[in-house]
Amino acid sequence: MKPLLAACLLWLCLPFVAHAAQLRIDTGHGVQDWSSAQLLARADAREVAIPIDVAYRRAMRYRAVPLRALLPGLAKGEHLQFVARDGFVAEMPAGVLLNRQGAQAWLAVEDPARPWPALAAKADSAGPFYLVWTNPQAAQVGPEQWPYQLASIRVLAGADERFPAIVPHADAGADVRRGFEVFKRTCFACHTMNGEGDAQLGPDLNLPYNPTEYLRADLLRGFIRNPQSLRRWPQARMSGFPTQASLSDADLDAVLAYLRYMAKHKATP
Repeated sequence: MKPLLAACLLWLCLPFVAHAAQLRIDTGHGVQDWSSAQLLARADAREVAIPIDVAYRRAMRYRAVPLRALLPGLAKGEHLQFVARDGFVAEMPAGVLLNRQGAQAWLAVEDPARPWPALAAKADSAGPFYLVWTNPQAAQVGPEQWPYQLASIRVLAGADERFPAIVPHADAGADVRRGFEVFKRTCFACHTMNGEGDAQLGPDLNLPYNPTEYLRADLLRGFIRNPQSLRRWPQARMSGFPTQASLSDADLDAVLAYLRYMAKHKATP
């Protein structure tokens, strides 16, 4: 009887074990591993309303902690990397996260006892940890700066320093330089360039071929706006940038200029 009771108790505990999660934060001054329970129990945790959620594309409410409270000693000139479980990597300057007026970053924490809904076309939710923003338009925070299913956050050198093969030469035009900044904010979260980068979701955008080398400009522009416009594929992972709010026409022009430039500046990884 006792073995049967123990087996039943173990079975009842399995859902909670499956949802147990930890987030690793490395600020360069030491590594801190936070469990869901620890974060939910913090005194500064509160309910946050998100009118237009990037992951769920509707209004959502979360139990969340101010992100800057989890980053002691972070300086404005530093740089952070957010790594998701699926290989998505968001790169952000610390200044955006340290802002105390306008846009504010929050670490939303999924409660194992009250799990979030599954994402569209996926079996799991945006949890266990999700970077969400209140008033994101105040700092021009784009959809790539809402990483979900977070596994780690760390302070490290900026992408230019870590990955020199993605940086345009000093004589590159202003449109290319602007496109480079847009690329880092958007494309670099999923793709590598010249074999450099930490993202593991999408293919390299220069090796062996740059998309500007095999797609007409109008098709490439349409693909970035809506990947399904070029090739219908239910399992496609790229969500696209359908509106001016997510990627302006000027920024799209600039990132295409950067891609065309890089097609002439391939580097062997």
